[in-house]
Amino acid sequence: MEIRIGGVKELQNADVVQTAGRDIIVKIDGNSHHVTLLKITGNEIEFILDSKYHRAIIQSGTHETKLLIDDHPITLKSHPNLQEILKRSLSTEERGEGGDKDIKSQIPGRVVNIMVEPGSPVKKGDPIIVLESMKMQVAVKSHRDGNVKQIKVNKGATVARYDIVAILD
Repeated sequence: MEIRIGGVKELQNADVVQTAGRDIIVKIDGNSHHVTLLKITGNEIEFILDSKYHRAIIQSGTHETKLLIDDHPITLKSHPNLQEILKRSLSTEERGEGGDKDIKSQIPGRVVNIMVEPGSPVKKGDPIIVLESMKMQVAVKSHRDGNVKQIKVNKGATVARYDIVAILD
């Protein structure tokens, strides 16, 4: 992807080298940087980049994302299939897929509704919780039939992508 920072005229090249939960390694113009995601709510992200705290506000388009990081504007231009490429690079567990008992969020967001209670029977595709992310509401659904053993989140809580929100028995 290409990055243009504030008043800097030249484009800089950036690549995601490695992802592991909330930790990301990015390479910008040949230099590796460690990023730790702290909090993601709506269009705001708090993170640590190379041991320094930052806050970003995001405006996303189709192939361009505009960030305001610590009051400095940054524009990211990404490959049109970036999300699919990133998804394929993650393990089944990191993607939140598979036949396990954990129901994981597909996106970061705030829990606005819990649709089931522990002990409730669910079918594959039934909504378990509803998240709000970037002013949209998205249901986290059961990936298989079963009974809800435990709800791991509370209404109003913030979850990251791939956080466990419920467990089936």
